[in-house]
Amino acid sequence: MNKFFYSFLVTGALIFIVADMLAQSVKISAEIRPRYEYRHGYKTLFPDDAGAANFVSQRTRLNAYFSNNTFKAYLSLQDVRVWGDVNQLNKGDVYGFSVHEAWAQLKLAKILSIKVGRMEIIYDDHRIFGNVGWAQQARSHDAAIFKFFFGKDHILDAGFAYNAMQESLYKVAYTNKNYKTIQWLHYHGNFGKSGLSVLFLNNGLPYDADANTAKYDEKIAYSQTVGARYTFAGEKIKANSAFYYQGGKNGKNNDLQAFYFTANVYIQIGKVFNLGIGGEYLSGTSTVDQNRTGRKDFSFTPFYGTNHKFNGWMDYFYVGNYTGQNGLIDLYIPLMFKVKKWNFGVKPHYFMAAATVSSLNVNNQSVKDYSSGLGTELDFLVKYTVSKSVNIQGGYSQMFATETMQVVKYPTNASGDFYKNSNTWAWIMLTFKPTFFNSDNKKK
Repeated sequence: MNKFFYSFLVTGALIFIVADMLAQSVKISAEIRPRYEYRHGYKTLFPDDAGAANFVSQRTRLNAYFSNNTFKAYLSLQDVRVWGDVNQLNKGDVYGFSVHEAWAQLKLAKILSIKVGRMEIIYDDHRIFGNVGWAQQARSHDAAIFKFFFGKDHILDAGFAYNAMQESLYKVAYTNKNYKTIQWLHYHGNFGKSGLSVLFLNNGLPYDADANTAKYDEKIAYSQTVGARYTFAGEKIKANSAFYYQGGKNGKNNDLQAFYFTANVYIQIGKVFNLGIGGEYLSGTSTVDQNRTGRKDFSFTPFYGTNHKFNGWMDYFYVGNYTGQNGLIDLYIPLMFKVKKWNFGVKPHYFMAAATVSSLNVNNQSVKDYSSGLGTELDFLVKYTVSKSVNIQGGYSQMFATETMQVVKYPTNASGDFYKNSNTWAWIMLTFKPTFFNSDNKKK
């Protein structure tokens, strides 16, 4: 931690000095974000023999941004911890300081720049690429992106990444839970009140091609995700719709054929109310097909998106779980209410499986099918903005699950009744974002 911290201070001091000498933009800022959580059925149905979880996690960041006519650079160092996870007289942290972002962007021509380093990658509504900002650690990639600017309203990104475990003299198996390599194209254009985005992602996941032996024979399975997203922003009405198709191979090198669709409409009612209605469809694979050797995979995966933003804030789906399962139909009616510095929101969800959910009896080979309904979730949010740099948020969520949810979450205990338990989650979070120095303000 000390090495990172001192390096940051030295770097910040040098940037601070240079900023006064040249016509450049420099900003040094921070973030301190503690969050208390009460978990009694978060992510999965609460079992009978467990106690509720209570803890405070915290994200602390130091950020430095630099830009001139030739290039931009950004550095973000962060510490993620749970209060009490180390002794008071500690010699080292459980997680410790890490480099969340460290990238530079060089202008190669009037319409072309290249961005390289460790960075957050965010496109559109975060569905396929997002920074997962809710998670204290968040997500960042080691990548390079060629950025083409065709005026102010049309941007094309061509990016790629290639991961390895370490420097080596020979091939070393890649064992991190990441892609081995990816390449993508993303276009976004503005057309008056309408916007259009198009994405192509070639996703390479490592797998063991010789899984039946003790020898690990790493190969790469490639899938392709292609689709588009349309947005409309009127004075009183906003709408969006998206469709993505996935083909190629999944992470087990089985054939993949999946798709995703969403449509949403939001209406401004007066000055304080915003009412929406929408839904998502993520294709899935039936339980029976999931257990077949070499079966085709029909389950859509929102690979690197901010999944906490979607399908309920209790994270029952696609947040480190549910990948490759029965798919999802999510219908919701969000309502937001804003008064001065206060924001209130409620978002009910109704969930259904997109493919047949079954329980399998291995002994007698019997199969029992269940209804598609998974349950209803209610999410509540309250936010108070103290200033531009400080806000307080809190929320409460409850899942009203069905027997089908029991089968999905506990396939080896399909006859259990955890779904009848009280499955709730509550949290409160303070966010402080001080700006220590901004050269743009000094120039005014």
